Amino acid sequence: METKITEAVYETALARIEELIPFVTDSTPGTDHRAIELIIMSDIVIEYEKIHFPVGMPTLADVIRLRLEEEEMTQRAFARKIGVSPSRVSEYLTGKSEPTLKIARAISQLLNIEPSIVLGV
Repeated sequence: METKITEAVYETALARIEELIPFVTDSTPGTDHRAIELIIMSDIVIEYEKIHFPVGMPTLADVIRLRLEEEEMTQRAFARKIGVSPSRVSEYLTGKSEPTLKIARAISQLLNIEPSIVLGV
């Protein structure tokens, strides 16, 4: 029998998790009733969020923006390092253009992005 988790159940589970967290640590035995309850409440939250707050795969543009920010690199410096114009980088970031295989390889290596993300596979 499949049970639908309502928003009220979800909110209650979140509140109960907050109450349980101070009592459950890494050293708490798995047989402890609070540890078991925390797992159950967490499962409820996970199931609800899978349906109502799905997390999709990031786009190449999202990943590039994030890595540029993390590396504190400007789009202009990024463009120079991968051998394209700043306007071409802007096209990558807006989704108007996709990098060639050669440029995709350079992006992957420079920003340490998995090749599969750069290639969209």
